[in-house]
Amino acid sequence: MTGVGGAHQQGPRAARRLGGLAWRALVAASLTAAVMVLAIRAHEAADPVRNDCRPVGSWLDPAAATTLATDQLVASLAQRPAVLLGEAHDDAEHHRWQLHTLAALHGRHPDIILGFESFPRRVQPVLDRWVNGELDAKAFLEEVDWPAVWGYDPALYLPLFHFARQNRVPMIALNVERDFVSRVRREGWAAIPAGERKGLSDPAPASAAYRDSLARIYTFEQSHGAEDVEGDNPHGTGSDADAPADEPDVESVMESEDFARFVEAQLTWDRAMAEAIAAARKRQPGALVVGILGRGHIEHRYGVPHQLADLQIPEAAVLLPVDRETACDGLPADLADAVFLIEPTGRLVATAPKARLGILVATTDDGVRVENVMEGSVAEATGIATGDIVVSAAGFPVAQVGELIEIVQRQAPGTWLPLVIRRDGEDIEMVAKFPMSFETPQ
Repeated sequence: MTGVGGAHQQGPRAARRLGGLAWRALVAASLTAAVMVLAIRAHEAADPVRNDCRPVGSWLDPAAATTLATDQLVASLAQRPAVLLGEAHDDAEHHRWQLHTLAALHGRHPDIILGFESFPRRVQPVLDRWVNGELDAKAFLEEVDWPAVWGYDPALYLPLFHFARQNRVPMIALNVERDFVSRVRREGWAAIPAGERKGLSDPAPASAAYRDSLARIYTFEQSHGAEDVEGDNPHGTGSDADAPADEPDVESVMESEDFARFVEAQLTWDRAMAEAIAAARKRQPGALVVGILGRGHIEHRYGVPHQLADLQIPEAAVLLPVDRETACDGLPADLADAVFLIEPTGRLVATAPKARLGILVATTDDGVRVENVMEGSVAEATGIATGDIVVSAAGFPVAQVGELIEIVQRQAPGTWLPLVIRRDGEDIEMVAKFPMSFETPQ
């Protein structure tokens, strides 16, 4: 489910995610094993006072706040069954780091499989044709329907796609369809018949720390109209820096049935990607599976790593890029197995705020369905209600979330956007009136 005009992402940034999860504890057993393998340091002893303020380009062990020798780290990672490379989906520096890390791992372990959160499994034949050299980049993006399945600037991901193609590294789709996770969000996992669960097994229960972090994200989403509430939304773009300033009433949130479904949707997304990685390892036991996915899916081993451990793959490594300024303030010891320090280029260039309706939407069999309306939003003032189907916008038919987002974000301040909304089988014409200026999301 995607939000049109929530607190963070959209447009061709259709899949951008509400900023990240709280810094919390790892799954203890998996972390212990991981840190033991990765604790190869260029310096013999940890600093007596925690200080992660190392130069850009350094690898750090956050547990010990010490520098890791790159060659030894890569050699160790190449022995793992899977290496998960986190990202903020719209940060070019994160994708450059992923490409360089992938190249280093490939140099040590050429038998690699490259998995992407960005692709649902139905496009796997297109990924195969791309790697085999049967499609050019334009045809590839068209056949996977990039604006609908992901929506971010493809230039951010094309270097990774070309690396796989040039080296004939198999690419695999890790995701399931967004509308399925939307269904879990609406109905709950138990309500979906086993034969309609896309072949997924029951997810491992969320840890208490994961539930706590999700409760904070859920509270933020409810009060600020953030996007993509199930699935990968809170995972794509950040950490506690994006969380609400006021501490939510976590205990009351956790008692609600809606929050329980929210958690189940997150677990469904995590489980789907973990099962795709595990299946790839089963097909090709000697391969190193490298996952390209939102950082919130892997931080603290809450999401995909937790599900992989439940699938008997506890040794997956978690790697993250971290802004040097953030590291200088000190990193949570349990953040990841290793982090790489980068310049905060993703925040150096200001992005002009764009039009936002303030709704959560999901592509369903009936069309683009409104899942929630943000209080005080343009959508609320227009009269849009939960359960409405957006039939058209600006005179253009709307069948996918990405199409609606693209139209909305083309609107200038002060413009009026004609909409056709289907409610109870009746088409209703509405006009969304945007304010004379757009506020930059905080």
